[in-house]
Amino acid sequence: MIIDATRLGRRLGRTRALADLSFTVAEGELFGVVGPDGAGKTTLLQMLSAILDPTEGSCRVLGFDSVREAHKIVSAIGYMPQGFSLYQRLTVDENLEFAASIRNVPAAAWGERRERLLAMTGLAPFSDRQAGRLSGGMKKKLALCANLVHQPPLLLLDEPSLGVDPVSRREFWKLLEEFRRAGTTIVVATSYMDEADRCDRVLFLERGRSLAVGTPAELRAGASADVYEISGADLAGAEAKLRALPALRSLKRLPDRLRAVVARTEPGSGIEIPSFSRVPPSLEDVFAMLERENGAQTSPVGITPIRTPAKTAIRAEGVTCRFGSFTAVDNVSLSIDAGEIFGFLGPNGAGKTTFIRVLCGLQEPLAGRVEVAGIDVRRKPRALRPYIGYVSQLFSLYPDLTVGENLAFFAGVYGLKGSARADAIEWAVSMAGLDGLDAVLLRDASGAIRQRVALACSVMHRPPVLFLDEPTSGVDPVSRHRFWELIRALAKAGVTVFVTTHYLEEAGYCDRLGMMLAGRLIGLGTLAELRAGLPEGTAANPEEIFLAYVEREQKKQERVAP
Repeated sequence: MIIDATRLGRRLGRTRALADLSFTVAEGELFGVVGPDGAGKTTLLQMLSAILDPTEGSCRVLGFDSVREAHKIVSAIGYMPQGFSLYQRLTVDENLEFAASIRNVPAAAWGERRERLLAMTGLAPFSDRQAGRLSGGMKKKLALCANLVHQPPLLLLDEPSLGVDPVSRREFWKLLEEFRRAGTTIVVATSYMDEADRCDRVLFLERGRSLAVGTPAELRAGASADVYEISGADLAGAEAKLRALPALRSLKRLPDRLRAVVARTEPGSGIEIPSFSRVPPSLEDVFAMLERENGAQTSPVGITPIRTPAKTAIRAEGVTCRFGSFTAVDNVSLSIDAGEIFGFLGPNGAGKTTFIRVLCGLQEPLAGRVEVAGIDVRRKPRALRPYIGYVSQLFSLYPDLTVGENLAFFAGVYGLKGSARADAIEWAVSMAGLDGLDAVLLRDASGAIRQRVALACSVMHRPPVLFLDEPTSGVDPVSRHRFWELIRALAKAGVTVFVTTHYLEEAGYCDRLGMMLAGRLIGLGTLAELRAGLPEGTAANPEEIFLAYVEREQKKQERVAP
């Protein structure tokens, strides 16, 4: 066995981060570790890489004891942490050369390995570019190369796809498959269930304990619940009936249907709703069944309707942005109605964030007209602030302040005072499910809690338009679904939601989608309309539709290139 963990545990002060974990990983296996934020995934990988010692149990990696022979493990494996661990000011070549030198790669082998890794990852044309100037996907590839330059038998990857667009993510996983076929054993922590499905076996973690371990097929077969999809005209009525079921374990609301997970443990828990069909469980459904916090369903959020100043909440005509000779946004036009959930998709560097900054009045475009909530953004950018909420990719919160202090600070930013301020904070706390968390330091909070705090801070002034830039990046599936319940409730109350995401499943929650590539809008419409724009049978799910549009546009640009 490459890894043999026996009753493995780790205490951090009084906190038991991991407890009683026993599993093995065979040579050449692709092993996935899946769990919510704070489940212990990073702690586990650091123990497997001999960075942290277990306080309970034992672990052998490559035949070495992780405590007594830690130096032998560290020198043999490849470990890729969540953060970008290379040197921003060094070029691609310089980073690889440094990694090879500290790993004692023989000079005779260095040249061949460099060429092979750069060719496989597509980084050869960028070998003299500084790492800090690479896109998110290219940085991940460079980090992978640096961890493979000494040809390790074991590769440990902590959320390698975090913040990476679907195109780069697909390319990254193709690389992993190639290295696995060459004999490398891979352990990967991920919050993407489609990535977990690629693994030979999966370990589900929650609060440092194992919920289940097995192949994806075994985990599905062992599901103790049934999964149903419900369609029809009265989805709201069907949703109310489903939420009344004691055996309900999970409920997802998509634009054209509901997906419900119902436990089999109680007699009479069947569904009595027309137009439903039983479907095979996905790994995400299995995770929802196993995740203990999901045992009691949260009630749908009720939000008082928010008055919108205009029927068309967002209108952009011919928006163009350039930075020097680089065109970040290229003649983009679209309009979004009040109360619409609009998804904005595109690879890293497509221009999504720049376009959002234009809509928020934070970036002056070179050309074009922009109107948000009835306000001419280019003429009166400061007048826009009371009418919009903005959650950036990094949340812009203060980690050294408590949840309550963050809320109070942002209430002040929006000019809320006295009873209006107290009422706004109370409403935001209730809306986002933050009751009882007022004194929690934000740096000690989970990613799911930080996510909800960011949303609460951005909407406490009741804006009619809300911009969310990758709000669910790195958040586990159950927390993502709960977050989308909040988004749906806000939209139902009249808020226009403009959201970017790299989780293509979330595109199914949106009323319409816009797809960007290299600054251009390459697709606009509902999922059904976008699917109809492709040859029949070429794309079924949102990810396939998105990738098909990207590939079609890339081929078009190749034909017109000089």
